[in-house]
Amino acid sequence: MPRPRDWPPELSIVGYWWPAVPEGWQPPPALLDFLDAGPPPVYLGFGSNGGADGAMMAEAARDAGVRVLLQDEIGDVPHEWLFPRMAAVVHHCGAGTTAAGLRAGVPTVAVPRYTDQPFWARRVKALGAGPDPVPHRRLTATTLATAIRAAVTDPRFRRNARAVGERLAAEDGAAPLVDWLVYSARTGRA
Repeated sequence: MPRPRDWPPELSIVGYWWPAVPEGWQPPPALLDFLDAGPPPVYLGFGSNGGADGAMMAEAARDAGVRVLLQDEIGDVPHEWLFPRMAAVVHHCGAGTTAAGLRAGVPTVAVPRYTDQPFWARRVKALGAGPDPVPHRRLTATTLATAIRAAVTDPRFRRNARAVGERLAAEDGAAPLVDWLVYSARTGRA
Protein backbone atom coordinates (compact mmCIF):
# COMPACT_ATOMS: atom_id res chain seq x y z
CA MET A 1 0.00 0.00 0.00
CA PRO A 2 1.42 3.40 -0.84
CA ARG A 3 2.29 5.72 2.03
CA PRO A 4 -0.32 8.50 2.39
CA ARG A 5 1.18 11.86 1.41
CA ASP A 6 -0.22 13.63 4.45
CA TRP A 7 1.42 11.34 7.01
CA PRO A 8 4.15 12.86 9.18
CA PRO A 9 7.62 11.29 8.79
CA GLU A 10 7.46 9.46 12.13
CA LEU A 11 4.57 7.27 10.94
CA SER A 12 5.37 4.12 8.98
CA ILE A 13 3.54 1.39 7.13
CA VAL A 14 5.18 -1.79 8.34
CA GLY A 15 3.07 -4.50 6.75
CA TYR A 16 0.79 -7.21 8.02
CA TRP A 17 1.12 -9.08 11.28
CA TRP A 18 0.03 -12.62 10.48
CA PRO A 19 -1.77 -14.78 13.03
CA ALA A 20 -0.27 -18.14 13.79
CA VAL A 21 -2.19 -21.26 12.83
CA PRO A 22 -3.27 -22.78 16.15
CA GLU A 23 -0.80 -25.43 17.22
CA GLY A 24 -2.03 -28.92 16.47
CA TRP A 25 -4.86 -27.66 14.24
CA GLN A 26 -6.02 -30.20 11.67
CA PRO A 27 -8.62 -29.70 8.95
CA PRO A 28 -11.85 -31.62 9.39
CA PRO A 29 -11.87 -34.85 7.35
CA ALA A 30 -15.11 -33.83 5.60
CA LEU A 31 -13.43 -30.64 4.39
CA LEU A 32 -10.44 -32.57 3.05
CA ASP A 33 -12.80 -34.99 1.29
CA PHE A 34 -14.67 -32.09 -0.32
CA LEU A 35 -11.45 -30.41 -1.49
CA ASP A 36 -10.19 -33.70 -2.95
CA ALA A 37 -13.49 -34.41 -4.75
CA GLY A 38 -13.06 -31.88 -7.55
CA PRO A 39 -11.46 -28.68 -8.77
CA PRO A 40 -10.62 -25.94 -6.28
CA PRO A 41 -13.83 -24.32 -5.05
CA VAL A 42 -14.66 -20.67 -4.51
CA TYR A 43 -14.83 -19.57 -0.87
CA LEU A 44 -17.90 -17.54 0.12
CA GLY A 45 -17.79 -15.87 3.50
CA PHE A 46 -18.78 -12.56 4.97
CA GLY A 47 -17.00 -12.72 8.32
CA SER A 48 -18.80 -11.27 11.29
CA ASN A 49 -21.23 -9.60 8.88
CA GLY A 50 -22.95 -12.95 8.62
CA GLY A 51 -23.86 -14.91 5.56
CA ALA A 52 -25.78 -13.80 2.56
CA ASP A 53 -28.87 -15.50 1.24
CA GLY A 54 -27.93 -19.17 0.78
CA ALA A 55 -30.29 -19.75 -2.13
CA MET A 56 -28.94 -16.70 -3.92
CA MET A 57 -25.33 -17.84 -3.39
CA ALA A 58 -26.17 -21.34 -4.67
CA GLU A 59 -27.77 -19.84 -7.78
CA ALA A 60 -24.71 -17.63 -8.35
CA ALA A 61 -22.39 -20.66 -8.02
CA ARG A 62 -24.47 -22.65 -10.52
CA ASP A 63 -24.51 -19.72 -12.96
CA ALA A 64 -20.74 -19.24 -12.60
CA GLY A 65 -20.12 -22.99 -12.99
CA VAL A 66 -18.05 -23.34 -9.82
CA ARG A 67 -18.02 -25.41 -6.67
CA VAL A 68 -18.36 -23.32 -3.52
CA LEU A 69 -17.31 -23.59 0.08
CA LEU A 70 -19.50 -21.59 2.46
CA GLN A 71 -17.87 -20.12 5.55
CA ASP A 72 -21.05 -20.78 7.51
CA GLU A 73 -20.80 -24.50 6.66
CA ILE A 74 -17.17 -25.17 7.58
CA GLY A 75 -16.76 -23.32 10.87
CA ASP A 76 -13.47 -21.93 12.10
CA VAL A 77 -10.83 -22.90 9.53
CA PRO A 78 -7.71 -20.70 9.41
CA HIS A 79 -7.71 -18.59 6.27
CA GLU A 80 -3.98 -19.05 5.82
CA TRP A 81 -4.56 -22.79 5.42
CA LEU A 82 -7.80 -22.62 3.45
CA PHE A 83 -7.44 -19.74 1.00
CA PRO A 84 -4.45 -21.08 -0.99
CA ARG A 85 -6.63 -24.10 -1.83
CA MET A 86 -9.38 -21.95 -3.39
CA ALA A 87 -9.97 -20.87 -6.99
CA ALA A 88 -11.04 -17.47 -5.64
CA VAL A 89 -12.31 -15.94 -2.41
CA VAL A 90 -15.54 -13.95 -2.12
CA HIS A 91 -15.80 -11.88 1.05
CA HIS A 92 -16.75 -8.60 2.70
CA CYS A 93 -13.24 -7.14 2.32
CA GLY A 94 -12.53 -6.50 5.97
CA ALA A 95 -8.85 -5.76 6.54
CA GLY A 96 -7.92 -9.20 7.90
CA THR A 97 -9.80 -11.28 5.35
CA THR A 98 -8.49 -9.10 2.52
CA ALA A 99 -4.94 -9.59 3.79
CA ALA A 100 -5.43 -13.36 3.99
CA GLY A 101 -6.86 -13.51 0.48
CA LEU A 102 -4.04 -11.43 -0.98
CA ARG A 103 -1.43 -13.45 0.89
CA ALA A 104 -2.93 -16.66 -0.54
CA GLY A 105 -2.37 -15.34 -4.05
CA VAL A 106 -5.87 -16.12 -5.29
CA PRO A 107 -8.32 -13.69 -6.91
CA THR A 108 -10.71 -11.81 -4.64
CA VAL A 109 -14.33 -10.92 -5.28
CA ALA A 110 -14.98 -8.03 -2.93
CA VAL A 111 -18.48 -7.54 -1.54
CA PRO A 112 -18.02 -4.54 0.78
CA ARG A 113 -20.75 -3.34 3.09
CA TYR A 114 -19.45 -0.57 5.39
CA THR A 115 -16.58 0.99 7.41
CA ASP A 116 -13.16 0.16 5.89
CA GLN A 117 -14.47 -2.52 3.54
CA PRO A 118 -14.97 -0.23 0.47
CA PHE A 119 -11.39 1.02 0.93
CA TRP A 120 -9.93 -2.51 0.92
CA ALA A 121 -12.17 -3.49 -2.00
CA ARG A 122 -10.74 -0.58 -4.01
CA ARG A 123 -7.19 -1.69 -3.07
CA VAL A 124 -7.89 -5.21 -4.37
CA LYS A 125 -9.18 -3.72 -7.62
CA ALA A 126 -6.21 -1.31 -7.88
CA LEU A 127 -3.80 -4.24 -7.43
CA GLY A 128 -5.57 -6.11 -10.23
CA ALA A 129 -6.20 -9.01 -7.85
CA GLY A 130 -9.92 -9.16 -8.55
CA PRO A 131 -12.76 -7.82 -10.65
CA ASP A 132 -14.79 -4.73 -9.83
CA PRO A 133 -16.20 -4.87 -6.30
CA VAL A 134 -19.85 -5.80 -5.88
CA PRO A 135 -21.24 -3.50 -3.17
CA HIS A 136 -23.37 -5.54 -0.80
CA ARG A 137 -26.46 -3.45 -1.57
CA ARG A 138 -26.15 -4.57 -5.23
CA LEU A 139 -25.50 -8.23 -4.45
CA THR A 140 -27.70 -10.52 -6.54
CA ALA A 141 -27.16 -13.96 -8.00
CA THR A 142 -26.38 -12.32 -11.34
CA THR A 143 -23.86 -9.75 -10.05
CA LEU A 144 -22.16 -12.38 -7.90
CA ALA A 145 -22.01 -14.97 -10.69
CA THR A 146 -20.57 -12.40 -13.10
CA ALA A 147 -17.85 -11.39 -10.64
CA ILE A 148 -17.00 -14.99 -9.71
CA ARG A 149 -16.81 -16.01 -13.36
CA ALA A 150 -14.43 -13.11 -14.07
CA ALA A 151 -12.28 -13.93 -11.04
CA VAL A 152 -11.80 -17.58 -12.00
CA THR A 153 -11.51 -17.24 -15.78
CA ASP A 154 -9.52 -14.04 -16.35
CA PRO A 155 -5.85 -15.02 -16.01
CA ARG A 156 -4.85 -11.44 -15.17
CA PHE A 157 -6.57 -11.68 -11.79
CA ARG A 158 -4.78 -14.91 -10.87
CA ARG A 159 -1.43 -13.60 -12.14
CA ASN A 160 -1.76 -10.30 -10.25
CA ALA A 161 -3.05 -11.99 -7.09
CA ARG A 162 -0.13 -14.42 -7.19
CA ALA A 163 2.36 -11.53 -7.57
CA VAL A 164 0.84 -9.71 -4.58
CA GLY A 165 0.91 -12.95 -2.58
CA GLU A 166 4.60 -13.43 -3.35
CA ARG A 167 5.38 -9.88 -2.19
CA LEU A 168 3.44 -10.40 1.02
CA ALA A 169 5.16 -13.75 1.65
CA ALA A 170 8.50 -11.94 1.60
CA GLU A 171 7.28 -9.22 3.98
CA ASP A 172 7.81 -9.32 7.74
CA GLY A 173 5.45 -6.65 9.03
CA ALA A 174 6.14 -7.43 12.68
CA ALA A 175 9.94 -6.97 12.45
CA PRO A 176 9.91 -3.15 12.13
CA LEU A 177 7.59 -2.91 15.11
CA VAL A 178 9.83 -5.15 17.20
CA ASP A 179 12.86 -3.05 16.16
CA TRP A 180 11.02 0.12 17.17
CA LEU A 181 10.01 -1.35 20.54
CA VAL A 182 13.60 -2.41 21.24
CA TYR A 183 14.86 1.04 20.21
CA SER A 184 12.26 2.75 22.40
CA ALA A 185 13.13 0.58 25.40
CA ARG A 186 16.86 1.26 25.03
CA THR A 187 16.60 4.98 24.39
CA GLY A 188 13.50 5.88 26.36
CA ARG A 189 12.10 7.58 23.25
CA ALA A 190 8.86 6.68 21.59
